[in-house]
Amino acid sequence: MPDVRLASPQGKWILLTTVLGSSMALLDSTVVNVALPRIGRDLDASLAALQWTVNAYLVTLAGLILLGGALGDRFGRRKVFVVGVLWFATASLLCGIAPNTGVLIASRALQGVGGALLTPGSLALIQASFHPDDRGRAVGLWSGFGGIGAAVGPFLGGWLVDGPGWRWVFLINVPLAVVCAPIAVRHVPESDSGQQATGRFDVLGAVLGALALALVTYALIEAGGGSLVVAVAAVAGLAAAVAFVAVEKHREHPMVPLDIFASRQFTAVNLVTLCVYAAFGGFFFLAALQLQVAVGWSALAAGTALLPTTAMMLLLSARSGELGERIGPRIPLTVGPLLCAAGMLLMTRVGPGASYLTDVLPALLVLGLGMVTLVAPLTATVLAAVDTARAGLASGINNAAARAAGLVAVAALPLLVGMGPEAYREPDAFNDAFRRAMVLCAGVLVVGSALAFATVRRPAPGCRRPECHTHGSVAVPPLEPETELEPERGRKGGVSRETPPPPGPRDSGT
Repeated sequence: MPDVRLASPQGKWILLTTVLGSSMALLDSTVVNVALPRIGRDLDASLAALQWTVNAYLVTLAGLILLGGALGDRFGRRKVFVVGVLWFATASLLCGIAPNTGVLIASRALQGVGGALLTPGSLALIQASFHPDDRGRAVGLWSGFGGIGAAVGPFLGGWLVDGPGWRWVFLINVPLAVVCAPIAVRHVPESDSGQQATGRFDVLGAVLGALALALVTYALIEAGGGSLVVAVAAVAGLAAAVAFVAVEKHREHPMVPLDIFASRQFTAVNLVTLCVYAAFGGFFFLAALQLQVAVGWSALAAGTALLPTTAMMLLLSARSGELGERIGPRIPLTVGPLLCAAGMLLMTRVGPGASYLTDVLPALLVLGLGMVTLVAPLTATVLAAVDTARAGLASGINNAAARAAGLVAVAALPLLVGMGPEAYREPDAFNDAFRRAMVLCAGVLVVGSALAFATVRRPAPGCRRPECHTHGSVAVPPLEPETELEPERGRKGGVSRETPPPPGPRDSGT
């Protein structure tokens, strides 16, 4: 049993290590969107290149994050975590010195691989190291420091872009890694998952999943050209997706066991997740551009302007989770997306000459209230929709779904609202397209709300029968902190629990 106490020197080192590691990915994702206009000008990039700057990371991260958790369970969570930190830092260095968009996009894809190794391991190290009596508090501190990082990120990103330059958005990860990796090696104990001799990795499934995402993304981004290559990519992407489902259905050790979707509640909440995080991904990708391109603000002003949503998530999410436990998830998951949709419709008022206090802030406050209302109950419902032993797997799948939804939104929205390759250089044209995009995002949120109202049901905590998991009720009571974090073990492969991050600028960047 893990026996490190939080108050001990080793416990403090472990907490510092996990916070530093997760902060690398968090800060990078938070600030990339703010840097996009400056990247575009300095590298003479098209809008498609800026989309790929965001999506190259998401393709590899979403496609490989489940495999990354399994690697940590098999070979040691500290070892894989350290490899992820060093990989991420090396890829960040390549991003920071990239001479052109091709190198930048390739380096961002490499960052995603590092993120897939690093992100699950951060929380898994807490699970594997701390005494059960201290684990809940350690997770709370980890989450709290992460929330502070998310709140500071946009401000820091804007300052870096307007000051030293956009390259430091990536280069800042290098000193963080230089501090984090040696501390992890020296002070964090290695964890033995007991899987060294059991199970196999579903490498084929991971490759097919990432390939399907990459090809579909390419087809959506390049669809405006209408070339044969785009059509081939679209067909190949759909074929890869079909092959992925077939492989997962027949493999002995699948990365995504399809029988988990026998829970109607789990399937329903993941469909809601797709709608919600698609809208969030599209919003935060375009909002940072809108505030700089159409409104004319600096990167620092644009980054700082987006702080209210993150601050509200940090301050009020715990209370939202408590409310969801009392009244059930159906109302929060129905009302939350509607509030977010209202916030995005209010953003259609933001254009040239907009006032922060009368135009931008009211929209972000309504949007933030919607996020607070829905995110915590959504995460809790995902975990409660399957039996306790599969909580890690369920959370990993939901996290991958959230990231994939943001990925597709960033790829598809500019196409759907008529943004041309040079749209971000033309304030009036971008402003008109942004307003259409906000209406579309609001519509997707309304669909998510309707899905939640029609399919999500209040948990039945006293039920222990298997049918409770497959017909909409929930058979398990609210999970204790140590149970929630338990990685999926045994024949299904190891997956460390990682819930989708609070939606915000970080989600649309990484």
